Amino acid sequence: MQTLIPIAERIGARLIARKESVAVSESSSGGLVSAALLAVPGASVWYQGASVTYTPNAFRGLLGLGRGDLPPGVRSSTEPYALFLAGVIRDKLRGTWGLCETGAAGPTGNPYGDAAGHTCVGISGPVEATFTLETGDNDRAANMRAFARFALERFEAVLG
Repeated sequence: MQTLIPIAERIGARLIARKESVAVSESSSGGLVSAALLAVPGASVWYQGASVTYTPNAFRGLLGLGRGDLPPGVRSSTEPYALFLAGVIRDKLRGTWGLCETGAAGPTGNPYGDAAGHTCVGISGPVEATFTLETGDNDRAANMRAFARFALERFEAVLG
């Protein structure tokens, strides 16, 4: 967690300077992205909230979505899915930016055929971007930390 906070502090400073905000949807990072952002004093100025969308029940209950709401051919743990959920969470929580992480932390892969250590990040806002990370590791906790770091670093890079 301590390695994530400096990234989150830089993100917060950029969002404050730009008068912007972020909303987060994460799954296999288990809330670590949000925890890092919320560890920054004053985060309530630029952090809109989050969902840990780990199951279909969370997809339905927290985001109010069903499978029929996904664009055709889109499935979990892909870049198009990450971008879609980044847009959904941004709109639902009225953020300038939406940040989504979705993947397979391990120790095994997910039901869609992705290996442990696979995650996709989507960023939706004034700029849209997607990224994929493959750690090649089946250590669940290590992957969760790597996924959170990857999501925060990608968001920081997009913010410029």
